[in-house]
Amino acid sequence: MFNKYDEHLVSRRRFVTGLAAGTAVATLGWRDGRAQPAVPVQGLRGNNFDLSIGYREVNLTGNPRTATVVNGSLPAPVLRWKQGEKVTLRVKNNLATDSSVHWHGIILPADMDGVPGFSFDGIRPGETFEYSFPVTQNGTYWYHSHTVYQEQTGLYGALIIDPIEPEPFVYDREHVVMLSDWSDERPEDIFVNLKKQSDYYNYRQRTVGDLAAQVREAGWKATHEDRAMWSRMRMNDRDISDVTGSTYTFLVNGQPPDANWTGLFARNEKVRLRFINAAAMTIFDVRIPGLKMTVVAADGQYIEPVTVDEFRIGVAETFDVIIEPIDGAYTLFAQAIDRSGYARGTLAEKAGLSAPVPTMDPPPVLSHADMGMGMYGDHRVHANHQPAASDTITKAGFGSNAGIVHAATEYGFQVDMRAEQPREQLNNPGIGLPNGGRRVLTYADLRNLDPTPDPREPEREIQLHLTGNMSRYMWSMDGINFADAEPLLLKLNERLRITLVNDTMMNHPVHLHGMWSELETGDPDHIPRKHTVLVQPGAKVSYLVTPDMPGDWAYHCHLLYHMLGMFRRVRVQA
Repeated sequence: MFNKYDEHLVSRRRFVTGLAAGTAVATLGWRDGRAQPAVPVQGLRGNNFDLSIGYREVNLTGNPRTATVVNGSLPAPVLRWKQGEKVTLRVKNNLATDSSVHWHGIILPADMDGVPGFSFDGIRPGETFEYSFPVTQNGTYWYHSHTVYQEQTGLYGALIIDPIEPEPFVYDREHVVMLSDWSDERPEDIFVNLKKQSDYYNYRQRTVGDLAAQVREAGWKATHEDRAMWSRMRMNDRDISDVTGSTYTFLVNGQPPDANWTGLFARNEKVRLRFINAAAMTIFDVRIPGLKMTVVAADGQYIEPVTVDEFRIGVAETFDVIIEPIDGAYTLFAQAIDRSGYARGTLAEKAGLSAPVPTMDPPPVLSHADMGMGMYGDHRVHANHQPAASDTITKAGFGSNAGIVHAATEYGFQVDMRAEQPREQLNNPGIGLPNGGRRVLTYADLRNLDPTPDPREPEREIQLHLTGNMSRYMWSMDGINFADAEPLLLKLNERLRITLVNDTMMNHPVHLHGMWSELETGDPDHIPRKHTVLVQPGAKVSYLVTPDMPGDWAYHCHLLYHMLGMFRRVRVQA
């Protein structure tokens, strides 16, 4: 009998069954050690869809592996819906294990959200589940499995919803640009490696040369104190990503860098690029050398246009940009946040053209400020320190350290770091950015094009801490693992503020299902609406929420190997 974690250990009979059930769509091949161009991912349009989840052999690195695909395609087919219509999607599971599909960022009834154990029981092998719901929004979204590690092995696809009303900008053509990460290792093995050694995939460690340079710059005393601080916390200031390019190949629309996915344009056209980060664990920094990008939508919602050279896109986020290429070819360059690799494509007047690939930026290095320690040295509370009155900061005024409280559950072996001086970082594009004078998008730049739909002041506030023990590779909220946590109870149609405090050294893209996260950027009249919010290390961020759909909803970090613990059930009650 198959265990739910053994989906790769399928018999040949099961594999063939899964493959035969999918639509035959060409995937990447490999010849003479180089990736070969693939047939474009298929697109499906309308309001009735038949989707088949199955297995398919793919070769993205020179080694054949089994992927989890939809209709035989990796990524899954681009689905195109129309705002105001009702869609019906019949999803057949041809895997040897349970599966599911979650419609990421879509506002819908809870029983259609696609999270096993929350909204339904999952889709058993050989069975079909019918999703059916009204489409009330428009924009760029995506869909993916919410069952164990299937998202990592290929079960993700783009979701485009055409609007009823004309859009507030013009363009001549568009391309979906779906970024993702692929490993030839089984996801289960990746997780086991992380549990055994949290920096297993991090090959960037301090060197003697780094030590000498730090002494020259900061002096021996400051260097000694800095090194002692990191040693006490058993952490590495180069530990930017848990899983890196040492095992990952980074993809654009399912194609590795050598395959050079190409999107075409005609001279002097305006081109809309719909960026989706469908990676399991990788945050990307995106730019197109030689072109400005005008950001016109974030997480499917129109914003006042912002022109930038570069933007950071967290796992599960989407950004729509307009570019105006002149002629020739341009490189679409998405480097991993830790600079361990990149995804690459080309925008060109005709197939076969390419442009130079830029050199990756230097790998980022965490500082005290990045860890929520401010300018005052090591003010972090450690796991062996029990809470005292001085550990609670109660200064007045949101925007300082107002109301930051470390709960008793945050003290113990499950938590090895707590930020004493978490800061709002809305104006900060993130560690390692900006570089070389490039104009980089920040959350402070986001201003919703339409007025805030619910102008009420919040009735109450929920504060949640993103917590972990890096050396043990344990993740949680408020120091409590998902399995031990009580649901967060929300009232239907109440207005509340959620404040997230990141007590860890990692970025966390946090996704609240079933309702918008209205990011507080300082302008209450045009609050940007997001479904996923990237919270920087040692930072705090707040957003307003109006729960308007009853039921049980998932709330979690979207980094796949963090999700097992950094996860809560949200229950919306009438």
